[in-house]
Amino acid sequence: MSAVKTERAAKRREPLTNTSLLMLISVCIFFFMYAAAIIFMGDSGFTKPQMFFDLLNDNAYLIIIACSLTIVMIGGGINISVGGVIGLTVMACALFLNGNGIENSFLSILLTLLLALGIGLAFGVGQGFLVSYLDIQPFIVTLAGMFLSRGLTTILSVNPVKVTHAGFLELVKTKIKIPWLGYTAQNGNLIPAKLEIGAVVALCVVVLMYVLLRYMRLGRHIYALGGNQQSALMLGINVRRARFSSYVISGVLSGLAGFIFLMHKPTGNASVAMRSEMDAIAASIIGGTLLTGGVGNVIGTFFGVMILATIQKIIGLSPLKESYWQDMTSGAMLGFFILLQSVVLSSRGKKMKLPDWMKIGAPKKTA
Repeated sequence: MSAVKTERAAKRREPLTNTSLLMLISVCIFFFMYAAAIIFMGDSGFTKPQMFFDLLNDNAYLIIIACSLTIVMIGGGINISVGGVIGLTVMACALFLNGNGIENSFLSILLTLLLALGIGLAFGVGQGFLVSYLDIQPFIVTLAGMFLSRGLTTILSVNPVKVTHAGFLELVKTKIKIPWLGYTAQNGNLIPAKLEIGAVVALCVVVLMYVLLRYMRLGRHIYALGGNQQSALMLGINVRRARFSSYVISGVLSGLAGFIFLMHKPTGNASVAMRSEMDAIAASIIGGTLLTGGVGNVIGTFFGVMILATIQKIIGLSPLKESYWQDMTSGAMLGFFILLQSVVLSSRGKKMKLPDWMKIGAPKKTA
């Protein structure tokens, strides 16, 4: 009995891993930021649950591609083609919905979803093969993928394509109503909180990717690959297959994100999701994912997206409505998190050493 108690006490004394600690910091910052918005900007709607749901509804596609990038970045790679894949998927799906001529709405929508996943899978397989089996730098490969996807989008149509498919538009209008989280309007009517289907899908993706990374063999292999490739090889891990799988998953999730984007805004456009890959990378880093690999968590990535979305909403409701204020604030937040990650990892015994000016109580140099 005493041995069991000693083992349990030892488990309780185990320090947080770098992944858990960085995720916890992101979660705390989000709740602090949202609480501050409620206190100082409560009259702008932050006191209503619908504001939080709107953040989910508007950024469902970004949550999905941020999760896809987190998986690739944990494995030590990068994928900057996700925004282009979303744009291509949205345009292709919009054209397919308008011109397929299938009377059965369910079948038409199902085929559109399969088209979106197929586009993402094609890019994931192609880029994953080039990176994993031909050892080409992932930045170069995915940069080419971004240019290719944007070019294909323009070939499909240079003009915006608005979806006219009646069944799909009904799906777009479908909302999950939560009456007990609603509010009473001035006329006395109860307005329930509404959550879009895309937001539910995004939350399911976060849960599935968390399970994959935390409890499945492939997830452990991706962490090992990003932590130290040579050590992973010595452990008998097939690093090429693990890296290839991470890019395939990223591609499929990018295609799914394109379909979810179309459900939120049913219009195809050559400029759809422009710069979203940069937002996804920023959200992953803010959520605790390291560009060097081996550290990261999709739960932290989710809160990274919510932090960026909250910043944009706060600035949008403030007198500083210009877009450059959002860019400046997001850039400052990203720089803060990169510095914070460096400080946290250095203080936890990493090889990196803190400069003397950052050490508390550091001895002063004498001439």
